[in-house]
Amino acid sequence: MEKRVAILGAGSWGITLSILLFEKGFSVKLWEFDKEQAQLLREKRKFRFLPWVDIPREIEIISNISYALDGAGLVVVALPSHVVRRVAKKVAKIALPDNVIIVNVSKGLEDRTLLRMSQVLCEELPGRLRKRIVVLSGPSHAEEVSRKIPTTVVVACMDEKLNKEVQKIFFTPYFRVYTNPDIIGVEMGGALKNIIALAAGIGDGLGLGDNSKAGLITRGLVEITRLGKALGAKQATFSGLSGMGDLIVTCTSRYSRNRNFGEKIGQGKTLKKALSEIKMVVEGIRTTKAAYQLAKKYKVSMPITEQVYKVLFNNKKPSEAVKDLMLRQAKPELEEDFLKM
Repeated sequence: MEKRVAILGAGSWGITLSILLFEKGFSVKLWEFDKEQAQLLREKRKFRFLPWVDIPREIEIISNISYALDGAGLVVVALPSHVVRRVAKKVAKIALPDNVIIVNVSKGLEDRTLLRMSQVLCEELPGRLRKRIVVLSGPSHAEEVSRKIPTTVVVACMDEKLNKEVQKIFFTPYFRVYTNPDIIGVEMGGALKNIIALAAGIGDGLGLGDNSKAGLITRGLVEITRLGKALGAKQATFSGLSGMGDLIVTCTSRYSRNRNFGEKIGQGKTLKKALSEIKMVVEGIRTTKAAYQLAKKYKVSMPITEQVYKVLFNNKKPSEAVKDLMLRQAKPELEEDFLKM
């Protein structure tokens, strides 16, 4: 594979992965759409959300996407989900080689279409590149990966050979990479866990306890799995890194912007006020709306998602949402399809 890499998105994750790949011997260009921010990063070699990180001078930080992609054998999409389509349209106009590898690390569902990020890329990129798209996901906060704290993730696509190639590219002594052919399950786990993290944060804001959070995570995984299966994912995937793994870290970590945002909502702050204090993209907000619509479309029961939706968009009191969840009709813990595992 060509050793030149283009990272699209100079946020915490884009910067962290650019350094990881640079230290593995790749020539890295880091693309930031905002010219002023790109200039600031070039000059200071610092990013406010990763103050301990020094971005190597050898990593080019640029705002010209054509130059960023020129000669790239690997393109990493590390963008907020709501701008992936817009940037993909720009990428589609630039000639990329047939053997380019496109790795998506963005987690979310598109508002209007309810599509996963790899589906958005497939719609916008030339047909010849659709089989070159791989997803990387798992419990991997940039704040820890950038410190080289041991982290495990998974890469997913239908092509086993391509999966193994991407596994090798990203594998380091502190960044262990597994493979999985279930791209639907890996993406859905990575997107939907943010909704449950919002709920976990709301519980923290209300002063609920460890029992509450453990129950929320467990039952949250059940409804994530339900929707994932309805969309064609494999049930076992949700017991893995992109399912349970990512769910645990996002619901419990101090670095989780979705949990932190939910905590502010639980404390009684408005959506607008909570967002202004977080100062970062909170993917779970858009994902909640999309998942709520998908659940209705596929007739999937997602009670936690439904209550988070009502708190965020219908001004329901968080305490009332908790009450309604707890007082739902009594039922068996394990559904019939889970018992068949």
